[in-house]
Amino acid sequence: MDQISEKVQKGTTTVGIVCKDGIVLAADKRASAGYLIASKDVDKIHMISSNMAVTMAGLVSDAQLIVKLAKAELRLKKIRNQKESTVKEGANMVGGILYQNIRKFSTVPGIVSFLLGGKDKHGFRLYELGVDGSVTDVKKFVSTGSGSMMAYGVMETLYKEDLQMKEGVELATRAISAAMQRDMATGEGLDVFTITLEGAKKVVAKKVVSELK
Repeated sequence: MDQISEKVQKGTTTVGIVCKDGIVLAADKRASAGYLIASKDVDKIHMISSNMAVTMAGLVSDAQLIVKLAKAELRLKKIRNQKESTVKEGANMVGGILYQNIRKFSTVPGIVSFLLGGKDKHGFRLYELGVDGSVTDVKKFVSTGSGSMMAYGVMETLYKEDLQMKEGVELATRAISAAMQRDMATGEGLDVFTITLEGAKKVVAKKVVSELK
């Protein structure tokens, strides 16, 4: 597991914060391949149902495929049951996919993790979905990726109980910004999504221009 941990902690910074009135998800925009910046405009936060969204970190191809599988499975389950899945059901389902993904033989290990946030009849929930398929219920905040240490430093210092959504967005922005200052694999800007009673929406989309003029 130490080798897996070392490999997954590369290439991004994602943040999830539990607020009094919802969930905040944030991520940077850079995709890296070793020391090469492979892309400067990657969307790392995706809606997988009408009431759930995920951030992704790790191997891009596996992350994209798992997002597609999660969307399809949740859509099929809604058709069968005539209702939306709960956030816990969605987290367990994606966790199961991750469990199978990391354990199949491959010359390229499918190392990827997610943060999943959503709302249902039980309220707002945030989960960390580990590369090994583990599902962790997050009560305050969480970060994944190579810049997570910097992000955690900001959140440990500034997080408070009963955080309002506006404060949560500001805290997530500061956490990702701190990672961009010190982590080579984090950069180009950030996206911030909120999940409230009104649904999920993107509330921040900032670009950092680094080109020479």
